[in-house]
Amino acid sequence: MEFEKWQALGNDYVIVEESRLPFELTSPRIQAICAPHTGVAADGILLLGKPDQGGYVARLRIFNPDGSESELSGNGAREAVLYLRRHRWTDADSFAIQTAAGDIRPRIISETECAVDMGRAQLQSAGYPSGGSSGRGELVAGARTWCFQHVQVGNPQCAIRVKDEPELEMLDLPTIGPGIEHYALFPQRTNVSWFTALRPGVIRARIFERGVGETSASGTGATAAAVAYVVNGGQSPVRVLLDGGELSVEVSDELEIKLTGWAVPVFRGALAETFLEELHATQ
Repeated sequence: MEFEKWQALGNDYVIVEESRLPFELTSPRIQAICAPHTGVAADGILLLGKPDQGGYVARLRIFNPDGSESELSGNGAREAVLYLRRHRWTDADSFAIQTAAGDIRPRIISETECAVDMGRAQLQSAGYPSGGSSGRGELVAGARTWCFQHVQVGNPQCAIRVKDEPELEMLDLPTIGPGIEHYALFPQRTNVSWFTALRPGVIRARIFERGVGETSASGTGATAAAVAYVVNGGQSPVRVLLDGGELSVEVSDELEIKLTGWAVPVFRGALAETFLEELHATQ
């Protein structure tokens, strides 16, 4: 099975074309491929296949390292977009891709950078069914009460603003994150971003992803933090500074989102026959 590994701000994915897949991507197989030390080691798998209908270049499915399927990933989407261009699925600068969250429409800026229209963010959704139209709420985790902003950007997000950068850096995300991800208010679980404003139009954020854990970056997590910042008085566009680098998020008055950033390939390879045999034997 041939694949490529890509990364965007340290958020790394294995990219596989569906036509090269020798078996179904079951949850145990996904976990085995993504595992550090014994597998390829990745934050997930991006599966590219033929679209279900005309007007699209490809269909993108996104799998987390715990074996669950995600609706959308901002960093993963950019990696997939630039992979498609490099591998001649299209020569167009602008095109459409199918995802579980709906259409995404990227625009190629350079060999390593693209802007993606992520659709319209929602403050009220099934990801937080008891929430009101503002999407604001409160929860208790890690022996602390947190005020949060729910944002749906293809997947459910919980954005939490903290006072300043020192407080943000002191947070123990692996300890706090799981309790919020699985909190009773979020029946689909949730991604979590903590952020603080550094100056007008610039925020710093840290990310805990659903099914992944703490990550160096997340496109949808950065988007959620930017939306939470803007709907509570901040200005757009927003520069979001993450552990792995910087993303730009434009938020319109109607909450239409455009995410801009880079993605690059790391290596290409093929799974060894012995590992493939193990995966075939894994259900």
